[in-house]
Amino acid sequence: MQNTQPIQRVVDLTDTSKNVIYNMSIEEARELLASGNTKKVRTIDGQFALIAMNGKTVRLARSIGRPLRYFIAKREDGPCLVAADRIDSIFDFLKSEGLHDQFHPSYTRMAPAHYVTEIELVGCPDPIPTHHRFFTPDRNTLDPDVDHIGSVYIQAVYQEIIKWLQGKDSTDPLGVCFSGGIDSGSVFLLVYHALLELGQNPARLKAFSLAIDGGGEDLAQARHFLDALGLSLFLEPVDVSHDTINWQETIRVVEDYKPLDIQAAAMNMALCRGIRERYPEWRYLIDGDGGDENLKDYPIEENPELTVRSVLNNMMLYQEGWGVDSIKHSLTYSGGLSRAYTRTYATTSLFGFDGFSPYTLPNVIEVAEAIPFIALTKWSHEKLYQLKGEIVSKGVKVITGLDMPVFPKRRFQHGVTSRGMFANLFPTEQTDYRRAFHELYE
Repeated sequence: MQNTQPIQRVVDLTDTSKNVIYNMSIEEARELLASGNTKKVRTIDGQFALIAMNGKTVRLARSIGRPLRYFIAKREDGPCLVAADRIDSIFDFLKSEGLHDQFHPSYTRMAPAHYVTEIELVGCPDPIPTHHRFFTPDRNTLDPDVDHIGSVYIQAVYQEIIKWLQGKDSTDPLGVCFSGGIDSGSVFLLVYHALLELGQNPARLKAFSLAIDGGGEDLAQARHFLDALGLSLFLEPVDVSHDTINWQETIRVVEDYKPLDIQAAAMNMALCRGIRERYPEWRYLIDGDGGDENLKDYPIEENPELTVRSVLNNMMLYQEGWGVDSIKHSLTYSGGLSRAYTRTYATTSLFGFDGFSPYTLPNVIEVAEAIPFIALTKWSHEKLYQLKGEIVSKGVKVITGLDMPVFPKRRFQHGVTSRGMFANLFPTEQTDYRRAFHELYE
């Protein structure tokens, strides 16, 4: 007869201070999650990673900006479910309990963003988690009017910035991870405008721009952006040596092995390290992560698995990957930005920063999914790539009155150093990244 003894322990190692919930307490949010009413989880306004129990049922839910992993270990007195934001936190707990022999990183699971992960707490064999979507935005509901779309989309971004700022001390310094690109540029201008609108001193704001050995195109682009608006006094270059870039160490921090994410994370680590060395007490960093995913602004030609039809036809493809029911969905890592956000979360957390990107919030993604991309682009790659700059710059103009400069897209890791130096910093084969990751737990 199958053993159905309840799991004896649920260990929550998540840092509740990382949750930013605006309309209820964390306890109320947990109670709502525990109730099993999946639709009500969408009413939790903010960024969160939550675990709740109701009888023998445990439920986990998260937004994109808060990673959440779990593992089930076997104990003599019953199984033990361990939840944390990191794989190594789970491993360290198991070591402290003498259970580490059961561990392998591939046995951990990532709760996918925008779903309630539900596990019936029974013993052997391991329970099979089920996933119930709590965030299902309506698609293609906006009129194909770029001016109106820009206004609605950036208004949603702006409201998230306002809410975030109102929860902070009005004297806390604020840093924007700034390249002068569309995402970081829009975030900087919206934060700047919000400070003025809230009657707060904008001098607390800095635009931190990374340069490796003084190279790369981002710093010049950042200067051009701010000079054009008469805001150059906010720019603070962060020049670091290429010796600080260590892709193997980045893999340990991010706990993943996808080359583009590791490259971006390595540069974000360099930026965070440079800021921390200069400002030991600095806490808040803001970035534009998620902006590309929302407006589907990635070069499709670089990914042989994608076509313009797959990108435009699949809901939140860049945010969630192919979906929890797909064979391509990784149980260990989730998919899309739901997986990749560790490149930002883990690196900022390592240096003691509280990071924030308004583009990852469901209220913003909901507007992005309402954009009628097919009607606006007629399946054209070129029109799709142009669309983001038009939408964001028009929206920023409506909110702030400023004419935001728009530059061609460039990946963060490619903009902060010279091409020759970049080639020396990172391996070209994905197998090298995978091997380095697997060596962490050999």
